Amino acid sequence: MQKSQLKILLLQIRNETLTRQEEHVSFARYSGLRLDQIDILNVFDTPQFSPQVLDGYDALMVGGSSEANVLKPETNPFLESCRALMRSAVTRQLPTFASCFGHQLAVQALGGEVVHDETDFEMGTVPIGLRPAAASDLLYHDTPDQFLAISVHQQRSATAPEGCTELAWTDNCCHSFKVDRAPFWTFQFHPEVDKQTLIDRLTLFREKYTRDSDHLQQVLDNAVETPESNVLVGKFIDRAVLRL
Repeated sequence: MQKSQLKILLLQIRNETLTRQEEHVSFARYSGLRLDQIDILNVFDTPQFSPQVLDGYDALMVGGSSEANVLKPETNPFLESCRALMRSAVTRQLPTFASCFGHQLAVQALGGEVVHDETDFEMGTVPIGLRPAAASDLLYHDTPDQFLAISVHQQRSATAPEGCTELAWTDNCCHSFKVDRAPFWTFQFHPEVDKQTLIDRLTLFREKYTRDSDHLQQVLDNAVETPESNVLVGKFIDRAVLRL
């Protein structure tokens, strides 16, 4: 199959209009796909859905969220449908790329634990360490250790679920894992987000993530480009989906 023929499903957990559009554009940009090759299932529009929505797609991508919380099912009625979808992707051997909130959904779907950090959570551009297993991983084998990535999250998992291999980490967070029996990768950081997108997004959601305007400015001043993180999206398409 040619790259131009691929059809991807993006499971989107965004409610704010501009961020919905920006995320779609970001995944398309870094995957090297056209916007019309990425269909969107937004859980705020469609909170209940069947795993059969995966039928006919070449891969699944799952994005982040600034409005949802995997630990609050009472206010997020779509969580179980999302987790069932991800388990189905594993069973189907459907190539999957799950970022940030998608990483947390995958942890829960596969039996792991997610915890909440009210303070001192990762926010901004952070160095990501690689585990030894990354040296032989399809996506990470040519990624340098301590590469920079965008990471903004108040929930985290300390370890990968059983049956998965941890690939990337920071001191208190499992940042990436692969399901051992499936082409299914997760990323607590945001491979699809670059410096400008981080600036735009943190400015929009500043009341959630920052204490005051000085704190916001400090984070923005320290933001840098993250090319080794961003290129993982394209590596996934080329290596896991197209198998080039």
